[in-house]
Amino acid sequence: MSAVFQPVEAQFAPLTPQRLSAVMVIEREAYEHPWTRGNFLDSLNSGYQAQILCAGDTVLGYFVAMKGVDEVHLLNLTVAPRQQGEGWGRLLLDALALWARAQGAQWLWLEVRVSNARAQRIYQRHGYRRVGERRNYYPAAQGKREDAVVMSLKL
Repeated sequence: MSAVFQPVEAQFAPLTPQRLSAVMVIEREAYEHPWTRGNFLDSLNSGYQAQILCAGDTVLGYFVAMKGVDEVHLLNLTVAPRQQGEGWGRLLLDALALWARAQGAQWLWLEVRVSNARAQRIYQRHGYRRVGERRNYYPAAQGKREDAVVMSLKL
């Protein structure tokens, strides 16, 4: 007997302090060095674009982005580990690009860990190009640091 595909209705909503607990669970599940509650609150207090993608009461993923003069910098984009591989990352990237264009941005920028080949492939399939590296950008195990790949997308 084959599985029957059940479509999931998802919608975007602003990330608010009241919804931060669900995001923190995902953040800790997804990363060895997760953002802190303070990182998210600082982003919200700074007026950064922060959206969650939900199916009912379930948070599927989220992104946080900072607007510049003619660019947007993606600070965090995460899909809940249990929902990875279902296309939600592409949807989050599409929503980010739509928002960035509406802000007049001409470029999207991001950093991703050198070791995160899966995310790099997702970004590349979405049109992002590798443009450089940042040395010792991310915290790593045992007090070490990991390089970041810098990627950009022309809107």
